Amino acid sequence: MKRPAPPAQPLRRVRAWGGMLLVWGAATGIAHLLNHHVSVTVLAMVYLAAVMLVAYVTNRWLSIACAFLSVAALNILFVQPRGAFRVDSTEHAITLVALLFVSLLATNLSSRLRASTRRAVSRERRARTLQHLAASMALLEDEAPMVDAAVKALEADFGQGILALMSREGDLVMHGAMQAPAAPAERRDDAIAHCVKSGHAMGPGTGRWDALATWYLPLRAGESRIGAIAIAAPPQTALLPGAEERREHAQAIADLTAGALLRTRHAAEAARARDQAQSQQLRSTLLASVSHDLRTPLAAILAAATSMQRQADRLDAESQQRLLALIESEARHLTAVTDNTLHWLRVSGDHPVLKMDWEALEEIAGTCIARLRARHPHRHVTATLPADLPLIRVDAVLFAQLITNLLDNALKYSADDVELTAYADDETITIDILDRGRGIPPGDEIRIFETFYRGAVPPAQRGAGLGLAISQAVASAHNARLSVGPREGGGSRFSIFMPLVPSPPTPADEGM
Repeated sequence: MKRPAPPAQPLRRVRAWGGMLLVWGAATGIAHLLNHHVSVTVLAMVYLAAVMLVAYVTNRWLSIACAFLSVAALNILFVQPRGAFRVDSTEHAITLVALLFVSLLATNLSSRLRASTRRAVSRERRARTLQHLAASMALLEDEAPMVDAAVKALEADFGQGILALMSREGDLVMHGAMQAPAAPAERRDDAIAHCVKSGHAMGPGTGRWDALATWYLPLRAGESRIGAIAIAAPPQTALLPGAEERREHAQAIADLTAGALLRTRHAAEAARARDQAQSQQLRSTLLASVSHDLRTPLAAILAAATSMQRQADRLDAESQQRLLALIESEARHLTAVTDNTLHWLRVSGDHPVLKMDWEALEEIAGTCIARLRARHPHRHVTATLPADLPLIRVDAVLFAQLITNLLDNALKYSADDVELTAYADDETITIDILDRGRGIPPGDEIRIFETFYRGAVPPAQRGAGLGLAISQAVASAHNARLSVGPREGGGSRFSIFMPLVPSPPTPADEGM
């Protein structure tokens, strides 16, 4: 079994005493060399320099010992009568007393200076700790990493045994673990309750529950108390120099942490309130827009149906067909508006649920084109798709609505034919919808995908401004990108860039 290493404290003491005696012996040797050339006062200065050097390098007690040794050596070795601890001259007596007084004064001042330097260094280090902690917490948005950062900052000064107890919906959530003896659970719970309620530190040296073996520091931000931090601190810790300053540093970390946590909670509450307000505003706008967009076709359908019902005997066949065509057209428009509204509600949430499956783009495109031909019988839509186009993993209903919206939008704003093309490379499947319309005005390339934005449209064109917004949302839900740009020769090009997903193995592949 390996023997433990001997403690380093006694070895440091031996080295310190040895260093002091070495300096004192060097001063005695120099004084012996100068003895026949200078006065006793100059020799006293040599010893004073040695005492000041010891006071600067070591501690107060060694410098005091060096001072008394220096006075004794000067008296015995260099003051008449030599070899005896006796002084015959008043001048020499004053020199010895002055040497002792100045040595002790220098020792005291040096000790105070050294203590002040240590406190300044410690305060600077703690200030840097607070600065770094504040900077790191400013970049964090979750509570758990903030508490972990605070625990690590405290462990750098107090070692292991830090426990943070957070108040969350009436319960205390613990972060960390006490690795040192703490109060019993009942006593600890009472101390935490008093600490959080009063906003004052509890434990040894605080004047509140001094018998505890743990410091309890409140997490306070203004008038808010959101928890406490427990630091293992035996009662004798309160008697050590600088204990109060260390506890104040820990309290500063606790207050900084509480401020960051409260900021995060307020930001989350504000974000929730803002989202609720935006959602309510969006739904109100949707209701108003859809209601306005539904009113006109419903009125047209009602007027046509009423005319056919009340004036059927006075209407010729052509007039009846015209009214039936109007009813069919307006009903299709209502269907399109209803589909867009339902699809928008489905994909506008934070986590839309998609029914993903492997689909052939040719089938989806064929369904969309057939639907549009029924809606626009006098318009022509062509599709150019390669035979080896891979399958795509999509929600067929939503993706068909995406392509339908883009094709319908192209037909609305273009008098010429509309084309649908697709091609694939190693990473992406690109679907283009091409028209020969007047194009997208500069600056509107992004705004046209915003909800309810319609831009400068002809008065005859109806719509709630949902089509392209739904298309963008559906594309995003499929991890695809939808963009628009000018088409060579005039018009617009709407492009869907879908990441290529490996197709499932076919039965022929599985049998190979």
